[in-house]
Amino acid sequence: MHWISVALGGALGAVCRYWVSVSLLPVSGYKFPFATLSVNVIGSLLMGILYVLIVEKGGLPDQTRNILMVGFLGAFTTFSTFSLDAISLWQNGGQLMALIYVFATVALCLIAIIFAIWLTRLF
Repeated sequence: MHWISVALGGALGAVCRYWVSVSLLPVSGYKFPFATLSVNVIGSLLMGILYVLIVEKGGLPDQTRNILMVGFLGAFTTFSTFSLDAISLWQNGGQLMALIYVFATVALCLIAIIFAIWLTRLF
């Protein structure tokens, strides 16, 4: 049953990631990977909320962890695409843009998860 939960959550996460990519394409074009940055920051924010609700507070069933944290967020967020985007920026002459992208992704994702954990613990 755990495999099915992860698979269903993963399918939904992948579809949502694709939707974000398609939705942000007109805004970003191919110059800066806003879609990947967005899904990773949103995913970090959601992971922080879910961590507190499921792991710390036990407010949601354990099975929700497999569906949402492992499946959905595992497929929604993407480290491999982040890595490829950074290398592509670098190799296409955008060294400064690549460095900004890497720093912004790491910093914003950490800030998002810290903020989400802090805020969720208040309630």
